[in-house]
Amino acid sequence: MESIGPNEFFFLMQGLKWTLALTVIGFIGGGVFGLCVALARVADNAAIQRASTGYIAVFQGTPLLMQLFVVYYGVALAGLNVDAWIAVAIAFTLHASAFLGEIWRGGIQAVPKGQTEAGEIWRGGIQAVPKGQTEAANALGLHYISRMKDVVLPQAFKISLPATIGFLVQLIKGTSLAAIVGFVELSRAGQIVSNQTFRPLTVFAIVGIIYFLICWPLSLWGAGVERRMQANSR
Repeated sequence: MESIGPNEFFFLMQGLKWTLALTVIGFIGGGVFGLCVALARVADNAAIQRASTGYIAVFQGTPLLMQLFVVYYGVALAGLNVDAWIAVAIAFTLHASAFLGEIWRGGIQAVPKGQTEAGEIWRGGIQAVPKGQTEAANALGLHYISRMKDVVLPQAFKISLPATIGFLVQLIKGTSLAAIVGFVELSRAGQIVSNQTFRPLTVFAIVGIIYFLICWPLSLWGAGVERRMQANSR
């Protein structure tokens, strides 16, 4: 039974580096495509709405593990030889885009003024931009891009921030599933070190502490933002 020394810690930190890199890529890529999904969900075109709704249903209704398998092996079946890193990044981007798209859709989706006392409602914990904001932008003659960019989206993103932070925490923890296709992130690095040192309890206690130190501050931040928003809405 070997001890856990500097080399083992360095290897775990290398795994942490790839966990954070995968999270950043998945979150940013998912954010870009998720914005497109959110705008498609509130589009006037019924076909675009149905297509985006189906996209969200597929990725929210299937396990992330299965999505990783499908992307990794599906790309190979298509005759393309891609590295595990690229396949995993694509899978996490698609996964994140569906969830972020629906979260932001909840913030964008306007509701009729007077539906509640303040002209606002909470959709699954996400407060929607009041319909009066969109109506005022239309009255000012703002075109669609300006209306979304200058009026609706800034408010929607602020309203959706707690849920967005909550999804980021889930995405960080979800990166542990990338090991199934041979990607060495923090959890997989912990498994390798555990097999080398025969100290699984110690190694995975360290891995768990690392995840906790990353996710707990984000969870506190999200809870704090939500409390402030609820206090300001009273």
